[in-house]
Amino acid sequence: QVQLVESGGGLVQAGGSLRLSCAASGRTLSTVDMGWYRQAPGKDREFVAGITWGGRSIYYLDSVKGRFAISRDNAQNTLYLQMNSLKPEDTAIYYCNTAPATYDYWGQGTQVTVSS
Repeated sequence: QVQLVESGGGLVQAGGSLRLSCAASGRTLSTVDMGWYRQAPGKDREFVAGITWGGRSIYYLDSVKGRFAISRDNAQNTLYLQMNSLKPEDTAIYYCNTAPATYDYWGQGTQVTVSS
């Protein structure tokens, strides 16, 4: 059974930074494309960033381009999201999953709150 555990969220002022981590257990995800997603209050969950299994291709939601950076450590079965220049509109619960997402893999997510 795959388990994805997100961490690293918190409360930060606008302009600040956070680094999210996603630890996978139950199977290796080193050969799977992965992504970060987020869900803001009252909104649908949306794709934020994705990375192919080997890290050669990376893609972002337009609104986070130039501010967020996705990376992965396949040896550690871990996915990261470096978030800089955070804005209040980035406030959401952030999740990791495969890309495209696998329904059974959704975890609890990590809350990111950006104050103005």
